[in-house]
Amino acid sequence: MSAFPIIVFTKPWVSESLPELADKIAAAGLDGVELAVRPGYQVTPETAAGGLQEATRIFAARGLTIASIAGSADEAMIAACGDAGIPLIRVMAPIDMSIGYHRSIENHQRGFDALLPVLDRHKVTIGVQNHYGFFVGSSAGLLHLLGKYEPRHICAVLDMAHCALDGEPVPMAVDIIKDHLHGLVNFKSAYRARVNGPEDEAIFKVKWTTHRHGAYSWGEFADCLRAIGFHGTLCLPAEYSDPASGTQRMGDAVLPYLKKDLAHLSALTSG
Repeated sequence: MSAFPIIVFTKPWVSESLPELADKIAAAGLDGVELAVRPGYQVTPETAAGGLQEATRIFAARGLTIASIAGSADEAMIAACGDAGIPLIRVMAPIDMSIGYHRSIENHQRGFDALLPVLDRHKVTIGVQNHYGFFVGSSAGLLHLLGKYEPRHICAVLDMAHCALDGEPVPMAVDIIKDHLHGLVNFKSAYRARVNGPEDEAIFKVKWTTHRHGAYSWGEFADCLRAIGFHGTLCLPAEYSDPASGTQRMGDAVLPYLKKDLAHLSALTSG
């Protein structure tokens, strides 16, 4: 049994009702969820005020927690999370190249600054996850973005899959951002695969996979988290590429892969 709560991001499941979704998560042996609060999902930005409280009740009845949501970090959503007892809103930090990296960072920080009193009032944290591509993608980038904030307000949600795609080693990534973690990290796996022949300039595509095939070691990540005394929740984002379609698997198609990753992570972090 893991010494840490392990949750799953609910992005793969769109059509299920909240009770159906909660039943699936409980049956899979997880401790809870990061709830996708997006258009088309069980709870949307428009229904969050009441929907998150209903979702919390439904999941709690099955012994599950909503440790975080993936949604917009605005005043209304912060209030909805506070009322529902959900402690964290996970976001990412895109970089708009029409204005450049530095101005994008300044704009994100200006938005965070305006929300600090709201976060204090509702006891909610914004967690910024790194993401490859035109986002803040590494621990070093996260530190640049949120280093001036107290983690209880704005924290890092470290995702080593994206760090690995950016070429950042596990021990260095954890050491850089360790003082800005606040209760949530991601365990998922990715690698870059060449998708054209050797006679042409190389083109690579990111593939999402299980712990066995990713570009970093889950064991090393778990060891580094132990070494810094991390206490919090581990999230499995349940992102797995489908070789046949070239898209991400959705719905119950993720379950065989998710269960393998859950068993592996539970063994790595057993108390």
